Amino acid sequence: MVNRQHNRPRDLADRMARRNTPPDGFLRETFVLPRLDARAKAREFLEAWPKAAYMSGVESWRELPGDTIEFTMRRLPTAD
Repeated sequence: MVNRQHNRPRDLADRMARRNTPPDGFLRETFVLPRLDARAKAREFLEAWPKAAYMSGVESWRELPGDTIEFTMRRLPTAD
């Protein structure tokens, strides 16, 4: 007998989200912005969470059509 309670779309999404979380302790945010806005957002991120304290930085980026940039910033959750 199949347990349908664990087959709901929301349950599947929650399980997949937990599975895709790397165990390295970093928090990540992904942005998709026009090039100039992407530069400003990256600077804003690094000002809010300085590299020296949070090991923050650009983890990955790629150029999309229309001069749009998709990029992922990462940082440690705390500097304590």
